[in-house]
Amino acid sequence: MSKPNVDTMTPKEIVEYLDNYVIGQQKAKRTIAVALRNRFRRMKLPKEIQDEIIPKNILMIGSTGVGKTEIARRLAKLMGFPFIKVEASKYTEVGFVGRDVESMVRDLVATSINLVTQEQKELKSRDIDEYVEKMIIETLLPPLPSGAPEHKKAEYQTSFERMREKLRKGELDDRKIEIEMPAPRIEIESNMPPEMSKVQESLAKVFGALNQQNKKEVSVKEAKEILRQSASEKLLDEEQIKQEALRRAQEGGIIFLDEIDKIAVSSQNSGRQDPSKEGVQRDLLPIVEGSSVNTKWGQVKTDHILFIAAGAFHVSKPSDLIPELQGRFPLRVELDSLTEEALYEILTKPKNSLIKQYQALLGVEGMSLEFEEDALRAIAKLSFLANERTEDIGARRLHTVIEKVLEEISFEADAWQGKTYTVTAEYVHEKLDNIVEDEDVARYIL
Repeated sequence: MSKPNVDTMTPKEIVEYLDNYVIGQQKAKRTIAVALRNRFRRMKLPKEIQDEIIPKNILMIGSTGVGKTEIARRLAKLMGFPFIKVEASKYTEVGFVGRDVESMVRDLVATSINLVTQEQKELKSRDIDEYVEKMIIETLLPPLPSGAPEHKKAEYQTSFERMREKLRKGELDDRKIEIEMPAPRIEIESNMPPEMSKVQESLAKVFGALNQQNKKEVSVKEAKEILRQSASEKLLDEEQIKQEALRRAQEGGIIFLDEIDKIAVSSQNSGRQDPSKEGVQRDLLPIVEGSSVNTKWGQVKTDHILFIAAGAFHVSKPSDLIPELQGRFPLRVELDSLTEEALYEILTKPKNSLIKQYQALLGVEGMSLEFEEDALRAIAKLSFLANERTEDIGARRLHTVIEKVLEEISFEADAWQGKTYTVTAEYVHEKLDNIVEDEDVARYIL
C-alpha cells in the first residue's frame, strides 16, 4: 500500500488507514484522528489565530496490550511527525535521583533531528551517490592536471564514464582502494543540560582534531558505505536541518506519556508512600501547559506539542491526578478490553499480522507454515481464557501463546525444508490445554 497524501486525508480516511494495523478501538482512533487533523487545520490559519489554538491533549484509559501506543505511533509515522514514547514512572521530582521531565522534550528534538536528516538524505540520495562515485573513480583514475590538452580531457571523460558504468554494475566491488577514513564520531548525550552539552561538544572537537583522518585499504563495496557518511556531512545543510527539526518538534511533535496512572496518588493511599509522585505531576505541568525548554540545538516551546497520556488506572483513577494536570487533558477515551473475536482478528487481519510474521520467518528455512481456521480460533480462545484467568495483557498474550504452539515446529524447521506443515486445532489444544487449565502454571508460562 503506497503512502497516502497526508495533507488531504480526512479523519475518516485516517481511521481507515489505522484499520490496517489496529483492530477495533474505534473511539480512540476517531479521537486521535481528529486531534491530528486539527494540527493541519491550524497550520492553514493566520499566524495570530494559530498561536491561540492549543492542542487538545488526550488521556487514553485502558489495560496493557489493547493498542494505545500502536494507534499513536502509527499515526505519527503516517504524518511524518516526530514521536517519542516515555514512561511517566521513570521521572522523578527535582531533588530526587532520576531523569528530569524536561529530558522528554530533548528526546523529542533528537528524534526530530534524525527524522529530518533521514528525509534530507533521501531527497539528496542522487547527489550523495554521485559524490561517492566521483570519489571512488578518482581514486582508481586520478584526475588530469588543470593544464592538460583538450583531447586528453575528452579521453579521460570517456574512461571516467566507462568506469562509472562498471561501478554501477558492481564489476568493481571486489577491487581494493585506499581511502581516507572519517574521524570517529563522538556521540553527545542529548539529555544533558545545554551548558554541559556545549562542554562535551568542545571536548569532542578537540579529540576529533587529535584523531586525524587515516588512510585504509578497503574494497570498493565497503568504500561506498564509508564514503556515504562523509558525503552526507558535506552535502547536507546542518543549520537548515536543525531549524526544520526544531520547527517540526514545536508544531507537530507528539509525546506519548505512558503509565501516567503510576504517578497518580490514589485517594485510598492515605499514607502516600512515594512523596515524589505528586512532585512529578507538578514538574510535568509547565511542560504540558506550555513553556520553553533549552536543548543543545536551541530553545523549544512546548505550547503546541501534543501530549497523549495513557494508563490502565486499575488502582488509581484519572481524578487522582492533580486538578491542574487533569485540566490539560480535555479529551478522554476509554479503550475496550479485547474479546475472543478481537484477538482472532488481530491474529489474521492486520497488514503484518503475527501469523504472517511467523510464516515469513519459517519460510527462510524453506518450509511452508499453514494454519487451519479452527487452529486460529483455538489460539484466540485460549489467549482470551489466559487473559481472563491471569493478568489481562491484551494482544501481547498472543505472542506467548503462539511461541508455545510453534516452539517445537520452529526447532525442527530444517526437517521440513521444501514441505508444508499445517497447524491443526488438535495440535494447539495438545500444546496449551493443560497450561491454560492450571492457573498457577499459566501465570509462569503464558
